[in-house]
Amino acid sequence: MTSTDVRKEAEDSGPSGYAAARLRLLTEEARSGPPRRTALSELTDDWLAGLFTAGAENLRGVSLVAVGGYGRGELSPRSDLDLLLLHDGSDPEAVAGLADRLWYPVWDLGLALDHSVRTPAEARKTAGEDLKAHLGLLDARHLAGDLGLTAGLRTAVLADWRNQAPKRLPQLQELCAERAERQGELQYLLEPDLKEARGGLRDATALRAVAASWLADAPREGLDDARRRLLDVRDALHLTTGRATDRLALQEQDQVAAELGLLDADTLLRQVYEAARVVSYASDVTWREVGRVLKSRAVRPRLRAMLGGGKPVAERSPLAEGVVEQDGEVVLARAARPERDPVLPLRAAAAAAQAGLPLSLHAVRRLAATVRPLPAPWPAEAREQLVTLLGSGRPTVEVWEALEAEGLITRLLPDWERVRCRPQRNAVHIWTVDRHLIETAVRASEFTRRVSRPDLLLVAALLHDIGKGWPGDHSVAGEIIAKDVAARIGFDRADVAVLSTLVRHHLLLVDTATRRDLEDPATVRSVAEAVGSPGTLELLHALTEADALATGPAAWSSWRGSLVADLVRRVAAVLAGDEPEEPEAAAATAEQERLAIEAVATGSPVLALRAQTEPPADPTADQTPGDPEPLGVELLIAVPDQPGVLPALAGVLAMHRLTVRTAELRALDLPSGVEGSVLLLNWRVAAEYGSLPQAARLRADLVRALDGSLDIAGRLAERDAAYPRRRGVIAPPPRVTVAPAASRHATVIEVRAQDAPGLLFRIGRALEDAGVRMRSMHVSTLGSNAVDAFYVTTIGGLPLAGDEAASAARKLEETLRA
Repeated sequence: MTSTDVRKEAEDSGPSGYAAARLRLLTEEARSGPPRRTALSELTDDWLAGLFTAGAENLRGVSLVAVGGYGRGELSPRSDLDLLLLHDGSDPEAVAGLADRLWYPVWDLGLALDHSVRTPAEARKTAGEDLKAHLGLLDARHLAGDLGLTAGLRTAVLADWRNQAPKRLPQLQELCAERAERQGELQYLLEPDLKEARGGLRDATALRAVAASWLADAPREGLDDARRRLLDVRDALHLTTGRATDRLALQEQDQVAAELGLLDADTLLRQVYEAARVVSYASDVTWREVGRVLKSRAVRPRLRAMLGGGKPVAERSPLAEGVVEQDGEVVLARAARPERDPVLPLRAAAAAAQAGLPLSLHAVRRLAATVRPLPAPWPAEAREQLVTLLGSGRPTVEVWEALEAEGLITRLLPDWERVRCRPQRNAVHIWTVDRHLIETAVRASEFTRRVSRPDLLLVAALLHDIGKGWPGDHSVAGEIIAKDVAARIGFDRADVAVLSTLVRHHLLLVDTATRRDLEDPATVRSVAEAVGSPGTLELLHALTEADALATGPAAWSSWRGSLVADLVRRVAAVLAGDEPEEPEAAAATAEQERLAIEAVATGSPVLALRAQTEPPADPTADQTPGDPEPLGVELLIAVPDQPGVLPALAGVLAMHRLTVRTAELRALDLPSGVEGSVLLLNWRVAAEYGSLPQAARLRADLVRALDGSLDIAGRLAERDAAYPRRRGVIAPPPRVTVAPAASRHATVIEVRAQDAPGLLFRIGRALEDAGVRMRSMHVSTLGSNAVDAFYVTTIGGLPLAGDEAASAARKLEETLRA
């Protein structure tokens, strides 16, 4: 039979009717979620059963079986149809013809199909060799044909799974771990894969497989709801995109949220994260139980032989009052009375984290069900146990998540609810707000030997972003919340004041160090006034580093660390009573003087490149052997004073794909007897990728840019056009503001914009057009965001008047928006 004949018979079997009914079902607003998935599965069952009946004729010993997600009756709008044509092997040729009559109509409708034709023995053999195939067969469901054949395979496959569980389950756990390593954790990703990421639908299916083994079972509370929620989101994703995709891309999240009747994309992500967290925690508990059972099975025969066949008694080692270790977990002692001991949850958590052990599910649930609330303020022991928990390093994360899974964290700290599972739409951040706070505490635990009050450091790390659940500036809101929380957990008035200051100013050091002129006394004085004392400065320095390290790779580097350390040194001097000196015209170094004289003599720019390295910001910290981390290359340029220097240099650097980290531009005093005016530019740059260009090439391009023979704007436009535009999230518009009272010597204009090649060139050209002179600038790139500060003056070297500054900022913003 030809493929044309097969397709003709498929049409006679009613594919057009199925397609129309399927479309009506998917566009019904009244039906969604599990009812729609069930209805779609049933509709597809009827259609395929009709195709089977029409094609099987008098064929015996054959059945059509749904496996995988379709076998579970969970068809999403664009799901694959996973089908097995099962036969007894008596008539392979007739079965092959039947397969054509089944598969071609599915393909003709454009439906994705995962199909196989096997005997029961072949199916079991494949399952034994392919773990994924075995998992799919665990959900086998009869559609049509010989019911006994299907039932026999299902019984055999389940028996094989249970018999082979000691071997298969470790393989499945390894498969899950490898997938998590590739795909990341669903509960933290901005563009998560709902199926493959850790805590997604694949893990939920794995938990079903573990339960089918009868070896262990997942905690069921909330698991079915979490799985249903993820399936609902995937349905909406399929409908809005029209594609069989599981990745919840940024540009589709608002549409998916609307399809589900949710307020916005943040609400959608928070629901996804909450569901993923339930699945992830259930997975952790389940795999731990699998390991315990398998270990017990391996050890028990030897113990029974040693004990003469008696049942071994589990060892229990005390860890703290009411807390013991048993079978590698932390459990409550038999004499523990949670209903009389409100500190017990924190004591158990601290003991578990200190021992590097997980809290048992039973213990956490018993605590959640019976423990009484802590009084306000907390007793000293409760506060000490919280600090111990926060200072335990990496084990803190797993213990905290166990408490949070059963609602104990929000009972201890009600303000936690607003940051729980809250997404951060910033490419620099790799965690949700709550997970970032715990990660900051983990990082801060490494710095407790650097500060005199490690308890305040750890609690500040836990609370520094607590205001992100409220409108407005999260630092301002967080200061108010921190005061309340600190008083509630029992800190005295002085400590409450320090904690609230740390939360209010947790971004102060890094923002100032990377965006302000540290040579300006006003900069240092303003930080000193905000911090108030050497002890608070010490804590703020450690908190700043912990916060940045917990944010993501783009938020911290040796370069930023060195800038912050320099600022801290200057502020510490002011707090000790030393006034910062007013900046004076810096004397030229020998190299600067040589370059300046050469620039005057030649009438053209002269430059030098020097590699720069610096040690870690904390000289007392442990250092790994080897060379210091490179911080880029120092680009020193002397050029005769003339208009357009800034945009020319910025444009040339952009053409050569060099990233500017710091920049300074100033007029240089020439030696006696040398006439002329020279600008000195001292910039630190780094190659975006590849190697640095030769100094001679940079100089040649800079000469051409200054004399107008190099069309920088055109060259940058050509390069942009050569790369296809990728669809992605629309960046917020740039914002340009004037920082009030930031300097006595210049006007500070701040720019926040999407980072892009040539951005600094456009800024420099706009400032030149505005008729202002650049004194210095401080650039910082965080992920895809450029956060830059420009110190500008009039041509005469004075700060701009208020209306002039506002006008320059407005023109610059208009240029960047164009």
